[in-house]
Amino acid sequence: MPTSYRFEIPPGGIASLGGELRRLAERLAMEVSDQAAQKALRNIRSDMAGARLGRLGQAITMTSDKRKGGRLYRQGDVARASGVIYIRSKSPRTVGAIISYTEGAQMAAKNPSGYMWYPLDGAFRLARLPIPRVGKGRATIGVRLTPAWWKRTMEPKLGPLFRVRGSDGNPLLVVRNVGVSGVAGGSKRPRSLTKSGRPRKGDVLATIVPIFKGIRATSRAARVFPQRRAFEAMQQAAAELRGV
Repeated sequence: MPTSYRFEIPPGGIASLGGELRRLAERLAMEVSDQAAQKALRNIRSDMAGARLGRLGQAITMTSDKRKGGRLYRQGDVARASGVIYIRSKSPRTVGAIISYTEGAQMAAKNPSGYMWYPLDGAFRLARLPIPRVGKGRATIGVRLTPAWWKRTMEPKLGPLFRVRGSDGNPLLVVRNVGVSGVAGGSKRPRSLTKSGRPRKGDVLATIVPIFKGIRATSRAARVFPQRRAFEAMQQAAAELRGV
């Protein structure tokens, strides 16, 4: 969505009425536009929650002429009451995420390696997080699982990451010579070897454990459509106003 989306009630403005009747119509238009903005906001947040983007929905809010002191937009003899849905967050990352999830986006790596690095099962096991599955979302530990995270927290324990070529041609960042559980159903979380270079009790040697997969570019399809919700609210509000 754009950083703000404005709709006006009624679409053509209030021009043909006069005196007390016009003032009544203007107050009614302000009330209807405020309710329309509230409804659009509720529906957008509900759509985001349904798309597992609920926390991003809190970065979107609304206002209206009614909430700004009851002053309408006027041009000559025409007056319009408006409601606005907008992104209130000042975080470039949050704004970018909302725009990409509502408009779709092409994403490319911006780091010197030329790749975006996505955590694999090994990274989630090390972070003690459930491995995400399609449609299940991801748990959070308040930190992004990135190569920088590995270097800061895991490299002192397990060693550096090495870049190898994956079977699909994309690069992998792997950790070498670590221990993993050799017990059926046991944890596959990599562990360091003993000082003698042997796996710990119950572990077997894993010469390579993939941690990150590199992708040069990817696309994100829109998952929520706030313009549609705002348009629906505006149409309903205009119909209600005409029916008064």
